[in-house]
Amino acid sequence: MIFTPGQLSRRADFYHQLGQLTGAGLGLVRALEELKRHPPDRTYREPIGQLLDQIAGGATLTDGVQRCGHWLPAFDLALLQAGEHCGRLDASFRLLTDYYTDRARLARQMIGDLAYPAFLLHFAIFIFPFAQFFASGNWAVYLGQTVGVLIPLYGVVGLMIFAAQSRHGETWRAWVEAVLNPIPVLGVARRYLALARLAAALEALVRSGVTIIQAWELAATASGSPALRRTVLGWRPQVDGGQTPAEVVSASARFPEIFAAQYATGEISGQLDDTLGRLHAYYQEEGSRKLHAFSCWTPRAIYFGIVLLIAYQIIHFYAGYFEQVRDAGGL
Repeated sequence: MIFTPGQLSRRADFYHQLGQLTGAGLGLVRALEELKRHPPDRTYREPIGQLLDQIAGGATLTDGVQRCGHWLPAFDLALLQAGEHCGRLDASFRLLTDYYTDRARLARQMIGDLAYPAFLLHFAIFIFPFAQFFASGNWAVYLGQTVGVLIPLYGVVGLMIFAAQSRHGETWRAWVEAVLNPIPVLGVARRYLALARLAAALEALVRSGVTIIQAWELAATASGSPALRRTVLGWRPQVDGGQTPAEVVSASARFPEIFAAQYATGEISGQLDDTLGRLHAYYQEEGSRKLHAFSCWTPRAIYFGIVLLIAYQIIHFYAGYFEQVRDAGGL
């Protein structure tokens, strides 16, 4: 399971090294052999060795990765399959490098911004029941009011980390997508980044001469969005009936108006590959900007929520204290 910035950075380094070596003219097998000798992390040696054995036995890269178990998630596999199919593995390696580099940067930012709110929350949980514990000396009650609150919180955080892993099957990822898409800013960012990956994969496939229908289906899988993939795979009867991809894109609510309009222009003008390159750049920039904004403001919202909770507890404590003083004065 990948959930720390260091693990994400090492995955980005793995694809970066592969992209550099294959871009320098080394074959895939030679590049993997070099990576086995000088991996981004020693844990990569064994799966790279297994992958080399599979390729030596006649398997393709994607087949070999699949036979290595769950070493790489389905999203990586889809992009590698698209790159291998169109002969542009170097482009897939670059996309995956950028993807994991951006995720590592966001993870570091989130952890750094959440450090103080997390400390404040733990401090509040342990300090507020302390007065009652000091008076009673009852450890069982105190631990129930502190550790008993933290354990469910840790469980929720662990479940969120587990749910966010990209190695789950499509059914699980579709459920996570359905839950996250309605969230303001985050949902839009995820949709834009999925469109950026789809446009990049589609551009590479179109440039390599893959038929447009097959290119769309491969690119939709490489987008990492189960909803996009289902939508595109459902186009087959319409396209076989004579509609162009531009027509079904325009009729689909899954694609924004800008995407549909520019795609139609590129299809009519015969400059589809250039149009897809511009769409990739636009949605990558917009999606990254929104995702960075969400990662900045989420810790701040959590911080203010904790501050309000602490303020409520303080007011509640003093309100009870003054009520006791008033009752004692009345007696």
